[in-house]
Amino acid sequence: MINNLCNIYEELGISKEVLDFCENVLAGLKERFEEFDKKAEYNQLKVIKAMQEEKVSDMHFNSSSGYGYNDLGRDTLEKVYARVFNTEDALVRPQITCGTHALALALMSNLRPGDELLSVSGKPYDTLEEVIGIRDSIGSLKEYGITYNQVDLLEDGSFDKDGIKNAINDKTKMVAIQRSKGYQTRKTLSPYDIGDVIKYIKEINKDIIVMVDNCYGEFVELHEPSDFGADMVVGSLIKNPGGGLAPIGGYIAGTKKCIENAAYRLTAPGLGKEVGASLGLMQSFYQGLFMAPTVVCGALKGAVFAANIYEKLGYKVVPNSTEPRYDIIQAIEFGHPEGIIEFCKGIQGAAPVDSYVTPEPWAMPGYDSDVIMAAGAFIQGSSIELSADGPIKPPYAVYFQGGLTWYHAKLGIINSLQKLVDAGIVKL
Repeated sequence: MINNLCNIYEELGISKEVLDFCENVLAGLKERFEEFDKKAEYNQLKVIKAMQEEKVSDMHFNSSSGYGYNDLGRDTLEKVYARVFNTEDALVRPQITCGTHALALALMSNLRPGDELLSVSGKPYDTLEEVIGIRDSIGSLKEYGITYNQVDLLEDGSFDKDGIKNAINDKTKMVAIQRSKGYQTRKTLSPYDIGDVIKYIKEINKDIIVMVDNCYGEFVELHEPSDFGADMVVGSLIKNPGGGLAPIGGYIAGTKKCIENAAYRLTAPGLGKEVGASLGLMQSFYQGLFMAPTVVCGALKGAVFAANIYEKLGYKVVPNSTEPRYDIIQAIEFGHPEGIIEFCKGIQGAAPVDSYVTPEPWAMPGYDSDVIMAAGAFIQGSSIELSADGPIKPPYAVYFQGGLTWYHAKLGIINSLQKLVDAGIVKL
């Protein structure tokens, strides 16, 4: 069996030297992997319980078209999401095209001219800069008279509570918190630390809406930020909660009022959640949610494997090899563009789709620098599938995530190292 495994890795272009190095690293990760398995088991049972409580049946997989009136599958799925995320309501729709769209929808539907949005986790993800108006763009919050302020995290990655207290004023309507790091090499925020700062904010002003960008963080821990008082948690179905099966979509889970506002903005005033056909996607949405905890578990194993390999080789990795994990993203700083490019070539070369394609940096819409992206995915842009990307600018960090199975994530990481060895960037 061992020989067969070595042979097929060799057929996939992996040298014995690289494979032995990686297997030696893997041998020390048994306890971490068992920890991930236990959390996946808990989250799997949580999802099953929510589906059972809402009496999910195969009739909920039926399609609707046109207006989508009385779409029982769609409405029940939103009740399932509300149970899973411990919220009053949820909006889960294929008409939400991506994570950025879901976040823009949550912001634009709950803010009004004269309101202020305050980010307490520093600079938001690049694509939100144009949504907010940090970079001018048509239809931004800034164009509608909504102002923006931010409080950076402290040097240790924790919330600056004094700064937050000083920044909150009579115009502050919403506080935004980004759980994951985006294109920054900062710590990912834990749901527990987020919960602590939510409590602090609500003590200052209980009426402030707290929205958490939950992308890449779902099912990583036993709890979500909504368990600790977030008014909205927002994410993409082609990331964690779609389980690799949802072909499009996003979700917002939160209070009745916030979700009602979001629904009226998504469709039209007076229509709200009543319209929006499911277009035959319900089985994929339900089954993807069912699969999500185990898919996320595989992605976490891949992230820790990558952290341990590249830390051992002397690179700065965030999180480091032993830190707790609060999202599926692993950042690796190479310090030069060649490292990012070769790493991404390795991820692309390990893909089941488009493995023969060579990724190159390009001027991607919504970003302020060239970006390289590697993703041989079944669903375009699906970052719960094995993928890697990064902006071609200092500190030249690559951001690795996903893998629908642990074995695919493992191959991708090994192949990334092979490309770096072949290019003479890494010596084992």
